Amino acid sequence: MTRVKRGYIARKRRGNILTLTSGFRGTHSKLFRTANQQGMKALASSHRDRGGRKRNLRRLWITRVNAAARDNGILYNKLIQYLYRNKILLDRKMLAQIAILDKVCFCRIVGNSTGTRE
Repeated sequence: MTRVKRGYIARKRRGNILTLTSGFRGTHSKLFRTANQQGMKALASSHRDRGGRKRNLRRLWITRVNAAARDNGILYNKLIQYLYRNKILLDRKMLAQIAILDKVCFCRIVGNSTGTRE
């Protein structure tokens, strides 16, 4: 059998790993073995934390809507109950944006939920 050295293919694979870890500190971006381990760990962490980011953003939106609703004299759960009952299709992200950027519009939404009409 002939000898196969795999020269440029192995070098390309190692180069790809080192490119992935190029921003890491010290040995974690210079030596292949530790860079490979840290790269796998980083990819696993980023995969896991994508779900966590969605959870954190939803918590933030709920907190913002709750604060704005309380400023207008209604509880968060009553506001959400009103929106569902009247089939108003605003999710928590949109409500949070309205609460921050357009307080008059949010007051109208809350005013309709408490039964007062403007």
